[in-house]
Amino acid sequence: MIFHPVLAPLLIALICLPIIALVVWILVRPAKATAAASSAPGSLAGHRALWAMRLVLVLACVVMLLRPGIPGGATQTLATDTDIVLVIDTTASIVAEDWGDGEPRLDGIRDDVRALVEEYPGARFALITSDAAAELRMPLTTDTTALLGSLDVLRPEVTSQSRGSSIGIAAPLLAETLTSAAQSSPDRSRMVFYFGDGEQTVDTPPESFSASEKYTDAGGVFGYGTTEGGPMRITTGDLSDSGTGYIQYQGSDALSVIDEGNLERIADQLGVDYQRRTADAEAVLPEAPSTTTDYAESGEVGNAIELYWVAALVILLILGVELARATMLIAQLRRLRAPRESLRQPGGTS
Repeated sequence: MIFHPVLAPLLIALICLPIIALVVWILVRPAKATAAASSAPGSLAGHRALWAMRLVLVLACVVMLLRPGIPGGATQTLATDTDIVLVIDTTASIVAEDWGDGEPRLDGIRDDVRALVEEYPGARFALITSDAAAELRMPLTTDTTALLGSLDVLRPEVTSQSRGSSIGIAAPLLAETLTSAAQSSPDRSRMVFYFGDGEQTVDTPPESFSASEKYTDAGGVFGYGTTEGGPMRITTGDLSDSGTGYIQYQGSDALSVIDEGNLERIADQLGVDYQRRTADAEAVLPEAPSTTTDYAESGEVGNAIELYWVAALVILLILGVELARATMLIAQLRRLRAPRESLRQPGGTS
């Protein structure tokens, strides 16, 4: 038998032991005191049975709070010995509204990252964002819930602070992240995925990602946007900028267009494939390196068969009995009250 208490055992004891002691005292106190409180024959036995049932109720609550279980059951877990680094363009153009039916491109990136998480279970993920500067938002971790949570609140740079950016500004940070991962875990494979539209908004040529190629076993460059372009809303840094206007250029909405030439060069530098993403097609994801994907060495993770539900059923049953008893007592009181009221009416007898 194993236990997974809902509360600290000491706290459970402090809450329940005084109640148990009170109920036990009522059960074992002298019979005369109990009988004096009742006038009906056999009330002593019924009184004790009622309080014994309440004692069982309290004990069942204790058992449920302790969450007992028995060892048993097993689940297999897939361990993917792969580190995956995500590089996401978070410049103003990433919210250009030409994804699907006018949604921001960032929505497409979120969908594709979720697909990556499902495709490579057990992998470690790192998140790098790239706008005016590159930032490691999340180091390598298997906590995919935290990764997806970070993406849900991810917003582009504030429009008023935008001064142009390079699509290769994350190259040094990516190389540093991959080098560190290779040194700390040389037996693990590494994959890189770049998400962006390829727009270079500074006059200097973009930095090269070639330094990361030797550490990259697989991955991909995903391009978002259209050749017609999409308008970009002004971003203020708030979680919701849906009510703001659009960025203007020469009196009309500024449009962001995809630059596939730049994206293809990034793919060549990393040694991975490029694909243009659209809302009506699923992303084509490469297989994880074949030598790194396997079941965990043990093949299974120990589990427990929960038994707290048995105590919960006992509690529900006793509460049902108490509710039925309370209903009967209320009905009896109403019947006793009715004759007394009739005696008080004119013409009644006493």
